[in-house]
Amino acid sequence: MMRLLFMLLSFALLSCGSGGGEKVTKSVEVKQQPVTTSAPVFNADSAYLYVERQVAFGPRVPNSAAHKACGDYLASELGRFGAKVYQQEATLTAYDGTKLEARNVIGSFDPDNDKRILLFAHWDSRPYADHDPDPAHHRTPIDGADDGASGVGALLEIARIVGQTAPATGIDIIFFDAEDYGTPEFVDTYTPDSWCLGAQFWAKNPHVPNYSAEYGILLDMVGGADATFFKERQSLKAAAPIVEMVWGAARDLGYGKYFINATGGAITDDHQYVISGRNIPCIDIINYDPDSRTGFAGYWHTRKDNMENIDRQTLKAVGQTLLEVIYNR
Repeated sequence: MMRLLFMLLSFALLSCGSGGGEKVTKSVEVKQQPVTTSAPVFNADSAYLYVERQVAFGPRVPNSAAHKACGDYLASELGRFGAKVYQQEATLTAYDGTKLEARNVIGSFDPDNDKRILLFAHWDSRPYADHDPDPAHHRTPIDGADDGASGVGALLEIARIVGQTAPATGIDIIFFDAEDYGTPEFVDTYTPDSWCLGAQFWAKNPHVPNYSAEYGILLDMVGGADATFFKERQSLKAAAPIVEMVWGAARDLGYGKYFINATGGAITDDHQYVISGRNIPCIDIINYDPDSRTGFAGYWHTRKDNMENIDRQTLKAVGQTLLEVIYNR
């Protein structure tokens, strides 16, 4: 997934290094006993399997056979869980003029309920390993186990649970396409808005007229071992109460080591276009490493973004937190 870091700011403790740059510092989390919750139990093994099944198709790059097969699988699973399924097919134009046969896959639970929560992730994988240490592989498609499949896998498990135990709120789950086909590092001229093409299309053409939701939550790179989720700046600007609600739920459940009480960078991601295009307050739960050069895990946009990095405990922390929010907040 594409990530542009506009700035690194500390939420609580800000210090300057020898170079004068700003450094993000993690707040100290107070250890406490997790609270008892009445939310359904998130099955991390099930979520892991959904990630694995996506990766087994091969790189899910638009216009490929693997992409088509995985899209069919996602639509079938949502339907199997009892959702009303919408499939938005569109020909979208990539940064280099390539025409992408894209598909947003949408599942709506309790579609007649006026009160709604939007959950989303991108399901395509990057066509370029443009951050790979070996330049010879910069044009190699990646598995996208964490960057794409992990968020979808967590949401498929949530869809399975929602289909069995309906919450009081209607739930819409969107798997956006063509998120990760943005301008690669080896191209000199950057094309604005070349990322998140499926989300941009949906924002202008929602699956139902005048679609709205109370709020939206984006999952991106939520499967890495020891992942840290800082409070993303655009999320705080557009939906600070939702950020605090989600991070508070995570803390109450004992997942404070994942959900860090500090601000990270401002990140170009699908939520940006849902916020600007549909005026829905949205947040981005995304693995962020303030100590890395890119701001993300070392395997980001490399051939190493594979199943070896997917951790059930991280999936559990994210998935159980979302269920707590959906059912109890």
